[in-house]
Amino acid sequence: MLTLRDCIDFSDLSEEEILAIAECEHIPLLSALEEGESLVHTPRGRKQIAVMIDGQAEICERTGNTVHARHLRRVRDVFLNRFGKVVAGP
Repeated sequence: MLTLRDCIDFSDLSEEEILAIAECEHIPLLSALEEGESLVHTPRGRKQIAVMIDGQAEICERTGNTVHARHLRRVRDVFLNRFGKVVAGP
């Protein structure tokens, strides 16, 4: 039987990226893993992930949660560095 940890380890996303997607989409962690895994394999999907995380960081910033906003931006930056600047397209 696969555990959640096994699924995260098999994913092309980090646990922090999956947690950020879950937070942005207001969905359970396993659902976020599935969504992120389906998005990460195309340039358009990677852009969507980066925009999603950045949008959540902006919300945190506006509501005064600057510490979490900085954390989300670091997660986004690591994501972009790992997958390249492929998010510049449409």
